[in-house]
Amino acid sequence: MSAPYRRVALIGLGLIASSMAHAMRRAGLAEEITGHARSAETRATALEIGLCDRVFETTAAAAEGAELVMLCVPVGAMAGVAAEIGPHLAPGATVSDVGSVKREVISAVAPHLPAGVQFIPAHPIAGTEHSGPRAGFAELFENRWCLLTPVEGTDPGAVERYTRFWEAMGAHVDCMDAEHHDLVLAVTSHAPHLIAYTMVGVADDLRRVTDSEVIKYSAAGFRDFTRIAASDPTMWRDVFLHNKDATLEILGRFTEELFALQRAIRTGDGDMLFEYFTRTRAIRRGIIEAGQDTDAPDFGRVKKHED
Repeated sequence: MSAPYRRVALIGLGLIASSMAHAMRRAGLAEEITGHARSAETRATALEIGLCDRVFETTAAAAEGAELVMLCVPVGAMAGVAAEIGPHLAPGATVSDVGSVKREVISAVAPHLPAGVQFIPAHPIAGTEHSGPRAGFAELFENRWCLLTPVEGTDPGAVERYTRFWEAMGAHVDCMDAEHHDLVLAVTSHAPHLIAYTMVGVADDLRRVTDSEVIKYSAAGFRDFTRIAASDPTMWRDVFLHNKDATLEILGRFTEELFALQRAIRTGDGDMLFEYFTRTRAIRRGIIEAGQDTDAPDFGRVKKHED
C-alpha cells in the first residue's frame, strides 16, 4: 500500500512512539518520520537505532510540515506541547495522541490547534513495563485495540484515513465518546494499576515480611502486580490526576466489593466466595477467547524485542 502520510512527527520517543516507528517502517506507512524528545541522549539514541529520519531539538521543528503529528508525551505535558506546535502545523494536518485519558487531553490540546487541523485523539491499548526508545517493537499493536475519540466537526475522511493507519500497524480500531472512554479505562486499566501499586506498597511496608522473602517466594499474582507497578511513574501520575472522577468512581465500587468479600471471609460464607470467583473466572476466559491475552504461563508477554 502507498504511505497514507508523507511525513509523520513523533513528539516524545518512548515505548509507544518507538513501537509506532518500527510498525510504520514495517508496513511502509510514512515516507519520512521526524521526532523530538526533551533529552539529548534520547534524541541521539533515536537516530542511532533508526527510529527517525530526522530528530529535532524543538517540538515545533519536528511538527512543521508533518501530515500526522503524534503527541506521545505524558498527559500533563499535552497542553504545553500543543501550544508550541500549534502555529507551525501544516494546513489540513492531523494531530493525535496516545494518552490513556481522553476528556482532559481534548480540553488541553484542542484550544491550541488552528482551524483546518484535524484532531483525532487516540489510545492504543498496548504496552509493557519497559520504557524509552529502545523498548519499542513493531508487534506491540498486533491484535490490540486502538480507541479513537474524534472531536466534534472532525472530517470523516480524516478519521477513515487515520483508522487505516492504525489497522495497518496491526490494531483493531473502535470509536467512542471521550467520557465513556475514560470510564471504561478506569475499569480496565486505571483502577487496576492503582490497586497493583498499592499491593506492592503494602508488601514494601510490611516489615514482618522481608524484601528477600517477597522476591524469593512471589506467587504468580504478586509477580503480575509487580509488573504493572513497574510502569512509568510520570505517565501514571498524570493518568490519575487527569482521570480522577472516573477512577474515584470505580475505586468506590471496588471498596464496596472488597468489604463484601471481607464479610464473607469473616463469616465463613464459602458459597458467596465460590459464586463470586466463578463469575470473575468467566471474565478471564472471555478475555482469552477474544484474543486479548493468552493462557500461557508468561501471559504472552515475552516479545521479540527481548531477543
